[in-house]
Amino acid sequence: MNRFYLLAASLIPLLGATRTVREGATIGLCALVTVGLHQLLLASLRQRLASWAYVLASLILLAALASCLQMALHAWWLPMALALGHYPALLCLQCLACDHLLPRQGRWRLLAGYLCAFFASCLLLGASRQWLGEIAGLHLASLAPGALLLLGLLLALYNRLRPGPAHPRRQGKL
Repeated sequence: MNRFYLLAASLIPLLGATRTVREGATIGLCALVTVGLHQLLLASLRQRLASWAYVLASLILLAALASCLQMALHAWWLPMALALGHYPALLCLQCLACDHLLPRQGRWRLLAGYLCAFFASCLLLGASRQWLGEIAGLHLASLAPGALLLLGLLLALYNRLRPGPAHPRRQGKL
């Protein structure tokens, strides 16, 4: 199992918690806060700790952030917390993916781009699923398999509209 499996596992909150625009915006904001705080708090520890201690500190910090996020949602926005379920806690997988996959140089710029793209995809997927489920009458769009199909269609549309061909070394690779 290589480290890119974290990226596939981090799609779970995106697919499960974006049935409406409100849920998509909420899970996107939760991801912005969780990943941003995780990277900000671990920035000072990155050079000071050994690899095993850094991983342990990262996991403890993720557990604390996820617990605080769940409690804050339950305290201040209970209907949305019940609608999202346990998906905000699964944002820890995105934090791990960002921590392991981002390079050491230029980390914050790539992280900001990744978080903006994730927030935009949450909004776009939530709006598409809500429109297809309520207005167009496709019940499949409001379920998780429909979200996976819709995400595939949105990625195909993005690749089609993107100018220029892909580099031959990048075709067919993750």
